[in-house]
Amino acid sequence: MSAHSTRPLQTTLLRSVSRSFYLSIRFLPAQLREPIALAYLLARTTDTVADTGGISTDVRTEALRMLSNGIQGRASREVVLDLVASFVAMQQKVSERQLLVALPDCLDWLDHLEQADRTDIRVVLEKITRGQMLDLQRFDDPKEIHALGLAADLDEYTYLVAGCVGEFWTRLCFRHVRNFASLSEDEMLALGKRYGMALQLINVLRDAGSDLRAGRCYFPEYELNAAHLPASQILFEPERFQPIYRTWLDKAKAELECGMQYSRAIENRRVRAATVLPALIGGRTLALLDEAGPTALQRTVKVPRREVRKMILLLAIHVASPEQIDAIFNRTRL
Repeated sequence: MSAHSTRPLQTTLLRSVSRSFYLSIRFLPAQLREPIALAYLLARTTDTVADTGGISTDVRTEALRMLSNGIQGRASREVVLDLVASFVAMQQKVSERQLLVALPDCLDWLDHLEQADRTDIRVVLEKITRGQMLDLQRFDDPKEIHALGLAADLDEYTYLVAGCVGEFWTRLCFRHVRNFASLSEDEMLALGKRYGMALQLINVLRDAGSDLRAGRCYFPEYELNAAHLPASQILFEPERFQPIYRTWLDKAKAELECGMQYSRAIENRRVRAATVLPALIGGRTLALLDEAGPTALQRTVKVPRREVRKMILLLAIHVASPEQIDAIFNRTRL
């Protein structure tokens, strides 16, 4: 597929499913923008299938498995597309219906990428869908709140759905960007993994209340047991939950520093700007969650769009200098 034929996917569709991510990757050079945009659209497609309401967990898990096999090139394209098409009418959001309808174009686009990029996309999507299927299995009954067993289970989840994305981003950048970073590829892979996991942990913290209402508790059961607090009681006793919540909030703050370290090491200013923006938004989100305290479980905590636009403007004005990104990051935490 030509750049012209994929442009609606890289612009209109991408912007409709994630405005902040769309704004972020606009900083990237074209050779990076294409595989990263496609990987994101495919990941959002699998996520949409996994989150489709009104269908049993078993059906969604099997559909996700088939879709994953289709992305890997291990299943009949026609069977996969027919299956995903059956999910279109069940989507409440227009953007998610459009995303599923665009799957044939996304798979064609994947076929026409250079082999190394196609392989990297398939590797990261296999991990992401494995994490999504694991999530469906762990939280198979929304009428009852289930908690993860151990901290290692949460680490596994954040790696499979986001830590592996940091590795994917790193491999692409080392292949496509000359003199990508001042650190070695192994060092950047390790930092990128922890950066991705930190961003997903922030999502877990931000969405804790809505997840609990949907029957999902990502906080380890052994920590809840030590506090004599069943997962089913968290929403009724948010103050008692605060010590556990704040332990993970502090962990997210510490891990997000890996994202800043990763970004500082990037030599290309445009790539540095695109890479650091999620850390800046994440840092501000943590500050807002910190300020909200127990009330964070009862309302949606989100960085206002005007603040995100200001971050982007400052990055552009100061061409994402390391000193400036540190200054912006420090201000987000106030």
